[in-house]
Amino acid sequence: MSEKFSPTLRIGDLNDYIAPSQGCIVSLKGLKATTTTKQDKIENQGKAALPIKPSQTEPVKISLKDCLACSGCITSAETVMLEKQSLVEFLSNLESGKAVIISFSAQSRASLAVHFGLSPLQVFRKLTTFFKSLGAKVIFDISCSRDLSLIEACNEFVTRFKQHHSSDVEGRNLSLPMLSSACPGWICYAEKTLGSYILPYISSVKSPQQAIGAAIKHHICQKMGFKLDNVYHVTVMPCYDKKLEAARDDFVFSVEPQGEDGPEDYASLMVTEVDSVLTTGEVLELIQLKSVDFKALEESPLDRLLTNVDEEGHLYGVNGSSGGYAETIFRFAAKVLFGNEIEGPLDFKTIRNSDFQEINLEVEGKTVLKFALCYGFRNLQNIVRKIKIGKCDYHFLEVMACPSGCLNGGGQIKPKAGQSAKNLIQSLETVYMEDIFVANPFENPLIKDLYEEWLGEPGSEKARRHIHTAYHPMVKSIAADLHNW
Repeated sequence: MSEKFSPTLRIGDLNDYIAPSQGCIVSLKGLKATTTTKQDKIENQGKAALPIKPSQTEPVKISLKDCLACSGCITSAETVMLEKQSLVEFLSNLESGKAVIISFSAQSRASLAVHFGLSPLQVFRKLTTFFKSLGAKVIFDISCSRDLSLIEACNEFVTRFKQHHSSDVEGRNLSLPMLSSACPGWICYAEKTLGSYILPYISSVKSPQQAIGAAIKHHICQKMGFKLDNVYHVTVMPCYDKKLEAARDDFVFSVEPQGEDGPEDYASLMVTEVDSVLTTGEVLELIQLKSVDFKALEESPLDRLLTNVDEEGHLYGVNGSSGGYAETIFRFAAKVLFGNEIEGPLDFKTIRNSDFQEINLEVEGKTVLKFALCYGFRNLQNIVRKIKIGKCDYHFLEVMACPSGCLNGGGQIKPKAGQSAKNLIQSLETVYMEDIFVANPFENPLIKDLYEEWLGEPGSEKARRHIHTAYHPMVKSIAADLHNW
């Protein structure tokens, strides 16, 4: 599998942090996939070599949904077919006259800003000019839906914390620690490898990518007068794993007939929240493909319906280059549960390495909240082991598959010649919050409108239906288990 995906989805790299299945169990045209281990090679040494006729089988195309349905990796080939998640498909939909809506992540803006030597705000305005010149209708900001996901996660954590301290023993044992759910690489690893024992601890809140997909397809399209069957929603993300997330069956819904036009227009229509995902690197490739002088582009006004931009034109959002889950939930829980309103920046302490940091809240000399940032699978596996044996004393963990978090996603623009990866990450962290005001998600007027017009209130039945999801342990076949054993 391509190295562009996070380590959890690759098998080619022997230095990977996890121990994935070494063979594909998917039967292709009746033939089982096989792999040759080092032991096989040793045992076969010295044996007479027999002539082997070349196979005449046709090339096999693997879909993204196959990748989430198998118990191990679907293929060890270098390239995975991403037919519906490509620039070609994106340009095809632009040319078809569909209403193309693009949602940009803050991490992707930061990567392009460092590459071109601009501010994230300048990049966003120039991207608006660029994509609208290609035919896109609207450009949105995933920082907006991130605020929505954060609010739902805050509500979920407080509920779990109270349940943990209730008299319900069963609920208490499965409520904490709460693990963040925004990273699809981590979710895929948990479903395939860890199974049902870890899934109850994972937050049910959708990632910001899927939250904005739900908001657009369930609410904003109707508000803007777009027909669902004519809308093509694209996100620009720092991570290739997001392509897999968008392809999950959990994020496809059927449209019920509505009004007089419903039965004819929307009968049996299946709608995907996010139709396609482009990485930051693919956007740069598109800019180069169109021979555009990006720095010379004019800056267009931002579309404010789902974009965190104030009256003066400044961007706003939360701290935290991987979504700010730990910091936002920590502040909220401290205030709601213990009446402790924390002002100023939080002081995270580095524990094992820079990718594992923690912060505690003490009340009367007793630790009442213990949160951590857990990035990369070396750190994650330690936490998973502790949870499995009941020795994890954290209340919440912000989990990301990639070391250094989302700014270091496999879809980001690579270092320039002579630039180290470490220096690039430092530049990204510096630029990420440049010209961006830190704001409380609960005060976001756009999110207040979404609750008022659509969801009701945090944790409501409608919010749970549209902004929450479920996870499913992937059951391995007997053949796969025997093979791995």
